[in-house]
Amino acid sequence: MSKDKTESRVTGEEAIIQGFLAPLAIPLLILGVPILDTLFAIVTPAQLRRLLDRTFDEAEFLSPHGIRSVSAIHRSHPFTIALDGQSFRVDYEPGESTTALFGGNSNWRGPVWMPLNVLIVESLRRFDRHLGSAFTVLMPADDGRDVTLAEAADELSHRLVSLLIPDDAGRLPAAGSRSWPSGLLLFHEYFHGDTGEGLGASHQTGWTALAAHLVLTAPAGAAASPAPAGAAPSKS
Repeated sequence: MSKDKTESRVTGEEAIIQGFLAPLAIPLLILGVPILDTLFAIVTPAQLRRLLDRTFDEAEFLSPHGIRSVSAIHRSHPFTIALDGQSFRVDYEPGESTTALFGGNSNWRGPVWMPLNVLIVESLRRFDRHLGSAFTVLMPADDGRDVTLAEAADELSHRLVSLLIPDDAGRLPAAGSRSWPSGLLLFHEYFHGDTGEGLGASHQTGWTALAAHLVLTAPAGAAASPAPAGAAPSKS
């Protein structure tokens, strides 16, 4: 391949962006907007900060092993709504579902789901590239320290990977009280919102294996180690 052709190549992501923005290319260029350096987001920086205040609150979404699918505040304050004379409610259910309404053991009302969390990690990194190191948030929100969005992504990634890392007692959080085959890992469908115990199907390599992606994309020098329950990010 010639030098000219090599230099003209774009990544798959850039090609998608260029194709998606093709109808807007001329107006953006007229306005002097560099297309590939532009982030199109639903939230403003101020809205993002308010959103992360709740997301990184350990009393709500942030657990020792990732972001819960429903705020833990609904454990004592369930969301209720009355429709046509009937009352419906959503509680925080950190473990297996207490109702068969959503497919038996599937539960999106509390547990930690790996694919959702990986999307959050990747989004934090994207926002960090555009907002820069001047944009910081507290993590944990109540008593943590100021971190950049990249550092927040690193901490969340660390908490997720810690599901499959033995703690000081040699216990894997994802194994709970069960014994796994020696040297082998099970890839559970989702994880208990408080303890990290693996729940649902135990062969969910289609998305829980994204833990490998988190390890491979971790910053240079970042070591995989257990995440102490409720611990704030350590200063490097």
